[in-house]
Amino acid sequence: MDIIIVLLGASLVVALGFLIAFIWSVKTGQFEDDYSPAHRILFEDKKDNINE
Repeated sequence: MDIIIVLLGASLVVALGFLIAFIWSVKTGQFEDDYSPAHRILFEDKKDNINE
């Protein structure tokens, strides 16, 4: 029965860590530009092949 309390405490610590990491990433701008990474490959210039 004591292991349930230990596991509950450990899961709360891990969840709190993920919440802090998420809040930190939002505040530092990790999720500012959600359009261009998905479409970057469509708009890249083609490189010239030198070895033709």
